[in-house]
Amino acid sequence: MPEEKYATYGEITSQPEAWAQALDVTRRAALPRTDVGSVLFTGCGSTYYLSLAAAALYQELTGRAARAVPAGELLLYPKLSLTDESTMLVAISRSGSTTETVKAVEAFKSARDEHVVVISNYDEALSNLADTAIVIPRGQEKSVAQTRSFASMYVAAVAFAARMSGRDNLLSAMERLPDIGSRLITKYESFTHEVGGQLAFDRFYFLGSGTRYGLACEASLKMKEMTLTHSEPFHFLEFRHGPMSMLNPSAVVIGLLSESQFKYEQAVLSEMQALGGKVVALGEAQADIVFASGLPECLRGVLYLPALQLMAFHRSQAKGLNPDLPKNLEAVITLDL
Repeated sequence: MPEEKYATYGEITSQPEAWAQALDVTRRAALPRTDVGSVLFTGCGSTYYLSLAAAALYQELTGRAARAVPAGELLLYPKLSLTDESTMLVAISRSGSTTETVKAVEAFKSARDEHVVVISNYDEALSNLADTAIVIPRGQEKSVAQTRSFASMYVAAVAFAARMSGRDNLLSAMERLPDIGSRLITKYESFTHEVGGQLAFDRFYFLGSGTRYGLACEASLKMKEMTLTHSEPFHFLEFRHGPMSMLNPSAVVIGLLSESQFKYEQAVLSEMQALGGKVVALGEAQADIVFASGLPECLRGVLYLPALQLMAFHRSQAKGLNPDLPKNLEAVITLDL
């Protein structure tokens, strides 16, 4: 298969193994206190989007305030990111050496005596700053665009939130994720090739609400990075407020459907289809890509990722691009700060 000569393809299709390691490593990590006032998640690029998804899920599971900011903003504008209340910092970085994230954590630790959690794929400078380090080597990658690494760190963030909420039953249920992920990759790869390979489409909109918004942002970023295609993420209901004016037959609207708010989200997709857009839905049931996982909704987030990553990969191939080396990008961003 021509796809197999690219590292990105192997990283996408092998990611369920990294999910399993992420769960195992997080299960064994030492937990911080649970009585902190709030939790701040931070990262750059993909890991900022991961932070958005993780913060939403953390607050949903624990009932404690959590939010996300880009590491560059935390570094440059700490007073806009932090208050006087106690705060646990969760820093996420594939490489463990992204300049803004390392510098932001260093500044946080010098100013405050509070717990720092690091989620990474490499045991580098960032994990050495951590009070709790969750390192997932099987998520490491050769390619620039994050796929396997992102998914593995997201699984770790979900497992961390489950542990902090005291819900060990969720950890047990997560053990089924790798098998489900492998099944979905095998079952839907041809569908992702069909959609991604249609070059008549010239714009993609990814819709996700609640804990899925950060995942929609990441899926949109993968489409931009790998395929140099116009791509934007939105909350479901927000898409009606202006962005839908961009719809035409060359537009694809991809919905990351929830089960809890299915009727509202599906109504948006039906409206966009009636306006002439190509609609693709992912969800537990009644979708183009059906998970049929039987898992609690809070654990299904990672299941959206492989198909959307493959869609971007196959579009990159159709456009004659190299998905391993996106234009103008490097795997690790280092700055002179």
